[in-house]
Order: sequence, then C-alpha cells, then structure tokens
Amino acid sequence: MKELLEFLGLIAVIQGVAALVHEFTDWKWGLVQRIGFLDGYEVYAGVVLLALGGALFAAAESRKSG
Repeated sequence: MKELLEFLGLIAVIQGVAALVHEFTDWKWGLVQRIGFLDGYEVYAGVVLLALGGALFAAAESRKSG
C-alpha cells in the first residue's frame, strides 16, 4: 500500500508541475491542459495536484513498511 501511495503521489506531483510549466511556458505536455472543463483553471489544478501529491507522500510515510 505504501508503494501505491508513493506512486500516486509521484504522478500527482509530475502532473502538477506539468500544468504549471504548461501555463507559464506554453509547452504542450501533461494531462491537465487536455481536460476541457479545467480550461482557464490550469494553475489552480496544478497547485491542487502538488498539494495532493504532498498529502499522498505524507500518507505513505505514515504507513508501516511491513
């Protein structure tokens, strides 16, 4: 379970960074800009994904490894 939470946290952080990089540099990568209802809210979605990733890492850290 710990590894799954870490993996999901990593994916959330990567997508959050990708959303922010896309918004400020107009690079075309990541999934947030491809979701239609988030049009205009990419920065907020990126920040939320970064926070979610941090929360998932914290939850993974609080789990026992065995």
